[in-house]
Amino acid sequence: MNQLTIKGESAHVASTEDICFFAQTNYRNQMRKFGIKTDDRRRHMYVIGKTGMGKTTMLENMVLHDIYSGHGVGIVDPHGDYAEKIIDFIPPNRINDVVYFNPADLEYPIGFNILEVKSEEQKHLVAAGLMGIFKKIWPDVWSSRMEYILNNTLLSLLSYPGSTLLGINRMLADKEYRRKVVHVLKDPVVKAFWQTEFANYPERYMTEAVAPIQNKIGQFLSGSVIRNMVAQVKSTINVREIMDSGKIFIMNLSKGRIGEDNSRLLGGMLITEIQLAAMERVDVPESERRDFFLYVDEFQNFATPSFAGILSEARKYRLSLVMAHQYVMQLDEIVADAVFGNVGTMITFRVGGSDAETLEKEFTPAFLIEDIVNLAKYQIILKLMIDGVSSQPFTALTMPPIGSPTGSAEKVIRVSRERYGKHRSVIENKILRWSGMGGDMAGEEDDGDLSDAPLAPKNIAPAVSKLTPTPPAEPVKTVSLKDLLPKDSVVNNEAGNKAPVTFNPVQKTTQNNNQRPFGQLKKNKNRNRNRPQPTNTRPPITPISNNASSPQLAGQQKSEPQVKPVVVQPTPKVVQPDHVVRFDVDQNNDKKKPDDADDDYRRNK
Repeated sequence: MNQLTIKGESAHVASTEDICFFAQTNYRNQMRKFGIKTDDRRRHMYVIGKTGMGKTTMLENMVLHDIYSGHGVGIVDPHGDYAEKIIDFIPPNRINDVVYFNPADLEYPIGFNILEVKSEEQKHLVAAGLMGIFKKIWPDVWSSRMEYILNNTLLSLLSYPGSTLLGINRMLADKEYRRKVVHVLKDPVVKAFWQTEFANYPERYMTEAVAPIQNKIGQFLSGSVIRNMVAQVKSTINVREIMDSGKIFIMNLSKGRIGEDNSRLLGGMLITEIQLAAMERVDVPESERRDFFLYVDEFQNFATPSFAGILSEARKYRLSLVMAHQYVMQLDEIVADAVFGNVGTMITFRVGGSDAETLEKEFTPAFLIEDIVNLAKYQIILKLMIDGVSSQPFTALTMPPIGSPTGSAEKVIRVSRERYGKHRSVIENKILRWSGMGGDMAGEEDDGDLSDAPLAPKNIAPAVSKLTPTPPAEPVKTVSLKDLLPKDSVVNNEAGNKAPVTFNPVQKTTQNNNQRPFGQLKKNKNRNRNRPQPTNTRPPITPISNNASSPQLAGQQKSEPQVKPVVVQPTPKVVQPDHVVRFDVDQNNDKKKPDDADDDYRRNK
């Protein structure tokens, strides 16, 4: 058997064939390491066992072998510990190959827009994949009507440039946005659904039909953890390029940090994206396709009906899966049939009685139920694919951890942030402008240019004030007191010269005759003629500079309307009459008449 030796940062296999070593067995009274060839790995591996039996350690050894060998690797970890441990074992020569997808990194989220498709053929695959994910996560609230409306919504958004998952709820609630999307549709069936069917729904029926969709999608997108990733128009990661370049794609989908539903939904979308990227390799000859090994822990969380298609078709696209979980009942019947019917290598750790009964069919007659339920820790029973042929079942022990930490975790995270992340303030600003009807997010590039997304809707005219336009400010005029005051009024300054006066245009010096106090009568001409003229007792008026640097004056000149100066006249002393004649208004006759008491008073006098 070929031996695996770890020296420094690399793993070397002692033969020309690349063999991934993961266990050891007693062969002729000697413990010998063994593994699986690359071509046999393309028929996938299935690992099952209770928690704490050693599944994760075996997967870690296989991942590190692939990393040290320069292979492309993908890791989907719904717990987080597995992914965080691997990034601390990355050798220095492969740090730049790591794409660390961590939704819990709130400050620098990676852009992942699953609605960003490049071909017409992919649209229905993406829609079907998303529908399968939604149905798996929310099976109890799903209905055929929800599926029908949501499927047409997804197909519409996939045809509208710049769409993201945020457009689902907006498509259902915003008539103007829906009109713009439907206008560009080319699929006659989808377009007819919106124009002739959905538009004719009664209001009550429409509300009942779309409310469950809005509730579930809104629940997924309400938190910034997921929204800032899936709402970016341009994905910052290219899964096809990751696979073709042999990079290391680590997906940390920790349930404890982002929530179980978010972890399952993101994981399902990522696996769907990987499947689509693998199928795009059809434009490359099969011999030139680079192998990519995808490790999915707790894969029952992401196993949709479309996952069965990966098992049956991924081999020719050089996508090799290693799936691990805890018990068979976690799988749907369709997925379970696809797993047991397509995997080439099957490995079991200790399992429960019901699972042992199912697995006994695969390992009989060599091993029975009692053998499977009594396996020791790190002990496995397996059927190994060897040169395209499945071997007879045999037992083995998994290998202890290989390699040693390199302390590269911090650098891996920093480099991945710089290359694939965006600051959250930039992303949230774009989302805010889009949700505020500030235009679509289509055409936004990595530089954050939002010139094509105005802050206000294009169909709203700018606000125009209904008030009378403010006339342009006039310069403050300086006049002589001689021109304004009566001839017998003289005001001199300290030097004995005439003091220039600056008038504030806002302070009016005349009183409107229509606003007299109640009871004040019109002046009697004779009484005013005989009344002596009052003398001017005003204090000297301090000159006010016409300099615009005065803060009060400058503010008045800018903000208040200007009027022409008003001539100041001395205010005569008002003499109250002996009595006041009150006029009452007759309710039946509008004519005014004096009060009866005042009439008697004048007669007696």
